[in-house]
Amino acid sequence: MPARFLAVPLLVVVGVSGLIAWAARSPVEPVRPARNPESVASGLPDSIVKVDDYFASRWQDAGIDPANPASDLLVLRRLTLALMGTVPSLEEIREFEADAGSDRLARWTDRILNDSRFHDYFGVRLSRALVGAEQGQFIVFRRDRFNTWLAEQLKADRPYNEMVRDMIAARGLWTSDPASNFITAGVVDEVVSPNKLAGRTVRVFLGQRIDCAECHDHPNGVWKQAEFEGLAACFGQTATSLVGLRNMSNKKFEVQDRSTLENRVVEPAVPFVEEAWTDEGALRERLATWVIDPANRRFERAIANRVWGLMFGKPWIAPVDDLPDPPQEGEPQDLLDLLGQDLREHGYSLRRMIAVIAGSRLFRMESRHPLVDEGGDAEVVDQAWAMFPMVRLRPEQIIGGMLQASSVKTIDQNSHLVSRFLRLVREVDFVREYGDYGEDELGDHSGTIPQALLRMNGEFVRETSAATPFTASGRISGMAPSNEACLETAYLCVVTRRPTAAEAAYFLPLLEASSKNERSGVVEDIFWSLLNSPEFCWGH
Repeated sequence: MPARFLAVPLLVVVGVSGLIAWAARSPVEPVRPARNPESVASGLPDSIVKVDDYFASRWQDAGIDPANPASDLLVLRRLTLALMGTVPSLEEIREFEADAGSDRLARWTDRILNDSRFHDYFGVRLSRALVGAEQGQFIVFRRDRFNTWLAEQLKADRPYNEMVRDMIAARGLWTSDPASNFITAGVVDEVVSPNKLAGRTVRVFLGQRIDCAECHDHPNGVWKQAEFEGLAACFGQTATSLVGLRNMSNKKFEVQDRSTLENRVVEPAVPFVEEAWTDEGALRERLATWVIDPANRRFERAIANRVWGLMFGKPWIAPVDDLPDPPQEGEPQDLLDLLGQDLREHGYSLRRMIAVIAGSRLFRMESRHPLVDEGGDAEVVDQAWAMFPMVRLRPEQIIGGMLQASSVKTIDQNSHLVSRFLRLVREVDFVREYGDYGEDELGDHSGTIPQALLRMNGEFVRETSAATPFTASGRISGMAPSNEACLETAYLCVVTRRPTAAEAAYFLPLLEASSKNERSGVVEDIFWSLLNSPEFCWGH
């Protein structure tokens, strides 16, 4: 029978199963309103001071002075790139500069954290860590529903530990109960894979690569195969059905013994913080309780390291999901403990953690250091985190920046539907052609010649730099009151700063020598040059 005829009954089955699941499931608590901003901001300055004091001590021990403060415009660029995947628009820059109040960066951080662009973008970044970048089996895995759910949780500032509990212990259909997609992303050949889920759960929520012990004990003796099997057994009773995920309480988890080639039953167990393990409830609910237990400090340290990585472009400890054991009692508290403790004491608010990091002295420092400028050891400066790190932008940040630089107006949820659709399509196409980093977004990725050629000669750069009545370069070249204003506005659009004296001395004569009809071509060239500059393609 042709496939097109088989698709109809299948859709009917899925639709009916959805109705059955909707009728049978427990009432779902609606996404709660966002927290009171005052409760989120409570004690925020004190928490920022603790982070600053930690680094002050670190710099003192290293015998090195920190870098100078960065300009507010540069910090604004960092914020929008880290939290929304794009550079600030000219419209936003003008509004930011008109804000003359004290600590406008704190207000703009809060503004960004309440912007749907942050909810959507940061939700996708978390999603890639949680369910990977593979497409999965469409019938039982709906990435779009999972991403939307994550965005809704961020918008409501839902406690992170509650989000994680939902994902691990979820039941129901992947469409009506989108948190369940964390589990169904682990479906292999239409069967839930306990091994895949165990490895991913401990990696993303606890920052430990225990999945290296799936087949044998870790070569360095860190993890035992039996420990991995005990975790995998926590997912051994999970199954999919027409009504979605369900727990088969009588099912035993069996593995094949490599010595006897016979199956043996494995009991659920955890490899550390055994005191947080309970014998009551369904297995995945017990596992979720163990993962998020306050005694399990790996939980808060793992998300602190990941959020730090998304803010700075590289994690505090790399690889992001292979952390050392937490400091023992009596040992000095490290940065991840500092951030993790603050997260726990303030209701597991990811927004708050981001605000603490964004308000820190390190996040607001220059990405150049006098010691390096004088020929000193750059590695010493990097190891001390004595300046903001320079890191290549990820592909989605590059295309997001290009598209926003091509418009003087902010491209957001209020933009025309066509503009938003074109942005989505262009982002997908560009990332695919540029090279998708997959779920390893915070790894160390070097640039390639094809990537450089795509930026120089690709259709995306040509479209974004072309001077038309609808692009920034076209509107600037036609409406700027002077050559100086034209050049300044172009720089603000692309690199979020004004040109230096040397840059103005180079470009202004070109603009002054051009006729009215030639001016747009010069502005196109300026846009193209800036879009291909290292300054645009790097976080700094």
